[in-house]
Amino acid sequence: MSFDLGGLNVNQVTAAGNALSADASKYVNDANLEMQWAMKAYHHAETYFNLLCSVDTSLLKLTKKDDEIYEHFRKTFPDMAVDILQENELKTNDAKSIWRPFVQSYEGEIEDYNFGTLVRKDSSGDISDDNTILVLRIQFLAIEIARNREGLNTAVREKAKKQKEESKS
Repeated sequence: MSFDLGGLNVNQVTAAGNALSADASKYVNDANLEMQWAMKAYHHAETYFNLLCSVDTSLLKLTKKDDEIYEHFRKTFPDMAVDILQENELKTNDAKSIWRPFVQSYEGEIEDYNFGTLVRKDSSGDISDDNTILVLRIQFLAIEIARNREGLNTAVREKAKKQKEESKS
């Protein structure tokens, strides 16, 4: 009888098994890892914001499944205002119980669907500490697709365009 150990030797497999069966409360967060994640999340938000400033957002596609995500989002959250996000619609236990099945339905469909991502609270505002909150990637996509389809991100492009013109004069 033989086992495929994925290229690991017996000692490495034993160490992995011990680590997986250890008390999870004894693990601590790695500050370097958290900083790398925060930098990546901020870079993603900044890149997306720059995109909003330079293209017609009504034509912007974020995924191949934008139509499906938008329909599902508006069916699940028909009255959710996306112009200015209310954290209680995203973070309370009641909200999480509604979001959980929505999020899970994209497992295997949307890459990194459950990774932490920053989204702007106020769709007309810039990226700042006061105007961003942490959400899951699929929540970000649903909110931003809705903002694009509903014309709410147009203000960002218009504001950037006006600032660019003013800086030239």
